[in-house]
Order: sequence, then C-alpha cells, then structure tokens
Amino acid sequence: MSSITDVAGILVGHHHRLDPDATLGSGWATGSTVVLTPPGTVGAVDVRGGAPGTRETDLLDPMNSVRHVDAVVLGGGSAYGLAAADGVMRWLEDAGRGVALEGGVVPIVPSAVIFDLPVGGWDCRPTADFGYAAAAAASTDFALGSVGAGTGARVGVLKGGVGTASVTLESGATVGALAVVNAAGNAVDPDTGLPWLSYLVEEFGLVPPPPAQIAAYADRHTEFSPLNTTIAVVATDAALSPAACRRVAVAAHDGLARAIRPSHTPHDGDTVFALATGAVEVAPPPDTPASLSPETALTTHVGIAAADALARAVLVGVLAAEAVAGIPTYRDLLPGAFE
Repeated sequence: MSSITDVAGILVGHHHRLDPDATLGSGWATGSTVVLTPPGTVGAVDVRGGAPGTRETDLLDPMNSVRHVDAVVLGGGSAYGLAAADGVMRWLEDAGRGVALEGGVVPIVPSAVIFDLPVGGWDCRPTADFGYAAAAAASTDFALGSVGAGTGARVGVLKGGVGTASVTLESGATVGALAVVNAAGNAVDPDTGLPWLSYLVEEFGLVPPPPAQIAAYADRHTEFSPLNTTIAVVATDAALSPAACRRVAVAAHDGLARAIRPSHTPHDGDTVFALATGAVEVAPPPDTPASLSPETALTTHVGIAAADALARAVLVGVLAAEAVAGIPTYRDLLPGAFE
C-alpha cells in the first residue's frame, strides 16, 4: 500500500496505550503519532476547523523567520495531549536536531490534537513520554487504523483511525499523506452504506451492502459525533518555498471535504500540515501556461496530488480501524460491503 513514507526521508512512529477492557469513559484508549522529517524540510499549516488544538503553528507562517521543521506531532488527548511534543523535542535534542544556537539546539515541532477524551478515562491522555517513544519508534513501516493518535478516534458513529496514501506525479515527485480521522461528520454515505468517495469503491474492493444493513446504519445518525477533528500531514520531495507549502496545505483540505461530510464544522479542529523535503528538483509541467511562474505551476500540481492522497488516506484510516471502547467499525456495521 502507498504511504507518506514513500517520500524519502519521512518517518512515522506511534505510541499508544489501550486497555483491552476500555469502555467509553473508562480506561486507556489514546496515543500519539510523530512524523519525523529529514534536515532542511520546509513546513506550513492550514487550519479550517472551528475548534483546533495546536502548538507552534504560528512559526509556520511564511512571513516568520523559522523555515524548517524537525517533526510534526499528531495526538490524542485534546489540548492535554500537546504535552507529547515535549517528548519529541527531547528526543530530537538528544539527536542534535533543531535550530542551532549558542547553548544548544531548539527543535521545531508543530503539533495538533484530536478530541478523544471521552473514549477512555478523561485523565488518560498522552504525556511527553508518549512523544519520546513515538519518535524513537519512527520508521518507514508503520501500523494503520486504531493506533497512535488514531487509537481513540471516531468518524461519525464509526471507529476512525490512522490512514496513509501517496501519489507519484509524472514529473517524478512524490506526494504523500497521513490522516488521523476523528470527525464530527461521516466518511460513509448513510443512503448507500458506501464511502462518499464513490470513485474509490471499486478500487478498495467494496460492494453495495444489503438494504437492511444500510437502514440500520442510517438509523444511528441522529447527531454529530462528540469526538471531532481530523488532523493530517501531507508531504512531498519537491522543493517548495514556505508560501508554496502553505498553498499545498490549503489545497489538501479539499481531500478532507471529499472524504468527510460535513467537514470543517464549528465542532471540528481540522488541521493540515504540509512538508517539502526539497530532495527532488522538479521541472514545471511542460504544458505550464506562460502566465504562471514555474513555482506556481508546480505548487498547483502538488496541491492537486495532496488532496487526492489525503482523501485516500482518510478512507484507509476508516477501513483499517479496529473497534475500541465499544465504538463499531465500518466492517462491524456494514459487513456486506466486503462480500
């Protein structure tokens, strides 16, 4: 399966705590996910949800001084879970990564969190140790579904989770996405029992479920999920400026809007980070209009691919999720879609 780690130098690590007997409101069911970057990676962010939980995002404004990102932390635990970034900073400091100053280094670690506190015990949330362990575990091969920051995630009435995907452009550049799907809206159409992304139904081997299953699923949709916010990272090996990275983050939100309905609500804190490692110098597409600068043309193509990759990553996260604390999975409620 394609992955954000198809972008050379990008690594992903998880750490979570999940009690086998966790129930809604009791026990551990949360975690953290870290995206480590190669040195010199440019970063940006775009926040579209009405209730975000973030850290160090102001640093990513293209008009500010800091140009490079050492890691991005995605976590559970609502604002409490932002503490995991402290552990990632400690791990990076041990590795000598960060802005070099006279007395040492200061790692740049932007972060965002989902609201999953009611899934387990309210006081069971990620700490700095979660972030350190996730950073230490980072690799090109990582688990999907109910792991890391996706452990306590939910999308509508279904279990959410961590998903990933990537796209390779004709120019040779790679664009990848990682999503933690925890939305107030739905990733599955209650009228059909299939993902909103109808063009991916056949690709993922899904079929229309029986009418009785669709009706039972639709009956559960009486209100928004109280657990919300989809957070994501998109990455490319193309060389982009901070401003171009910001445009890619903006474009990538289209992927969330295709895969989750509604998205970007006042109940959500939807946040997308964009990373550009700059490992590949990509020429602009040959059909670039003369009116566009080469960077604008490249940014447009990377942004389109980022939206496609993020939409796929959302669906992967939903399909890979396992039940936690009694929250059912897509396969639990609509098993006929897999027949």
